[in-house]
Amino acid sequence: MRILLSAFVVASVAACSPPVPDSAAGVGFENYDTYLAQKRARDQQLRNGPTAASPAAQPTAPQTEAQATAAAAVEAIRPTGTASPAAAPAANNAEISDEQDFGAVSARQSIESDAQRRANQSAQYTVVQPTAVPSRPGGTTPTPIEFALQVTHPVGQKTYTRSPFGAAKAQANCAAYVSAELAQDAFLKAGGPSKDKLKLDPDGDGYACGWNPAKYRQLVRN
Repeated sequence: MRILLSAFVVASVAACSPPVPDSAAGVGFENYDTYLAQKRARDQQLRNGPTAASPAAQPTAPQTEAQATAAAAVEAIRPTGTASPAAAPAANNAEISDEQDFGAVSARQSIESDAQRRANQSAQYTVVQPTAVPSRPGGTTPTPIEFALQVTHPVGQKTYTRSPFGAAKAQANCAAYVSAELAQDAFLKAGGPSKDKLKLDPDGDGYACGWNPAKYRQLVRN
């Protein structure tokens, strides 16, 4: 009796249990493989836009109920304000260059037109000939560069008269300048090279604090 009662209970429970769903079937789709194939096709269409062979350009067979449900799901998750790939207009943003797009360039340019365009650009080139540096207004004191090109004697060759008492102060006076270039400029503005009021040129070569004009002369020779 107990065995019959137990069998009756097991049969009743089995009858009330819901059937196990098919793992290969999707919710609202025919099966998961069909859903993946449709998704890949839509992704490809979103990337490439409508083409002559795309469903947007050719009539398609009537959709099944599962396909219609899948299409509705895709439309439901599309951002608000965007159109479907079939209705999206071609991009035409003038601010974005398409010079790197071979298809776009080849559609409006040819080898001949590109050669003509380059020739037109070359014809617009303007060659500016070098001219002499204009004189600096406001005085006749030469700049260090001008002075370097005016004289030819080397560094260390005594050319101008100097007091024998200026050598003791030259080292301390030169230390007040950040560079020999600035010291030479101040030296020339103070009456150099004939005079050395700032005591910057004790050897009388006309070059203050070891300044060397060779670099400017080399530029002219080159």
